[in-house]
Amino acid sequence: MSATSLSTSFERVSLPLEHDFTISRGTTVAAENVIVRVEDEGGMTGVGAAAPSAHYGETADTVVAVLPDLLAEVETVGDPHALAEIEERMRRVVADNPAARCAVSIAVHDLAAKRLGVPLYRLWGLDPGDAPDSSYTIGIDDTETMREKTAAAVEAGYSTLKLKLGTDRDREVVEAVREAAPDATLRVDANEAWTPRETARKSEWLADLGVEFIEQPIPASDPAGLRDAFERSVLPIAADESCVTLADIPRIADRCDIANLKLMKCGGLLEARRMVHAARAHGLEVMLGCMVESNAAIAAGCHLGPLLDYADLDGSLLLADGADPFEGVPMPEGRIDLEGIDRAGTGAAER
Repeated sequence: MSATSLSTSFERVSLPLEHDFTISRGTTVAAENVIVRVEDEGGMTGVGAAAPSAHYGETADTVVAVLPDLLAEVETVGDPHALAEIEERMRRVVADNPAARCAVSIAVHDLAAKRLGVPLYRLWGLDPGDAPDSSYTIGIDDTETMREKTAAAVEAGYSTLKLKLGTDRDREVVEAVREAAPDATLRVDANEAWTPRETARKSEWLADLGVEFIEQPIPASDPAGLRDAFERSVLPIAADESCVTLADIPRIADRCDIANLKLMKCGGLLEARRMVHAARAHGLEVMLGCMVESNAAIAAGCHLGPLLDYADLDGSLLLADGADPFEGVPMPEGRIDLEGIDRAGTGAAER
């Protein structure tokens, strides 16, 4: 099954969002993604996508700048099944730029699974029925708009919602959302906007409102503060910005309950699986999150679903209708339906 040659290409795309998406750090109106394709000599093509975040020092410009070097390594190896070798070579050539490396990793995994005629989860030997439902995110807005977006999400069937917080009216927002979604599972994400004292205080009324856990309340630059918040909060704490690479897992193990991984932070699918196992070894639960991403990337994350406790893989659902050039894994009402895929690979397919 090994290939004798591979050809590669990439293109930059701007994907408009359905609504402006605001978190405590700023607002996004369009997602800049870079689509990667890896084709074998028989014309079979694997696709992936980079969704870079300036917060981690990466932009679409930096992705485009390093992709020729990364894809040269793929072509040198020439075998899409040599996944470990390709990811190791990419890491040696480009130490940073994890979103760029991730796009290539996804494309090569997609091609490898397609050549074997199986969905990616089967290549990994996972049970598709074990994937958790994904949450749907409500970005920061005025309170009434957040209430309306919540009602619309509930009407669309989403039963798990994640609220972006970090304002001077956080309690007002959560109370309004809870009123609009009395039966939904609620999670909140402060994106580093709180202090330890604030986290402890807010965790009490958040618990009263039935919130499940708090994501990254403390700046990643303050690990002692994260530990303080973790020890004082009455709700579980998930680490996102504090959990970027495999090396971060032991560092956060005594200051959170949940490790929130993202493919675009860690640099590839093999590294993400290593992080899952490392988190388990340290007694942590595991969530996989995302940026605002095309299905060319989200689909791959969905295949990690059976390894997770929680999923936040709504990045493609936040895009404007028809903006994504790819279809992905079916996610009716937030349910990651891996068994509903009717094609091999990640399930991403051009529209």
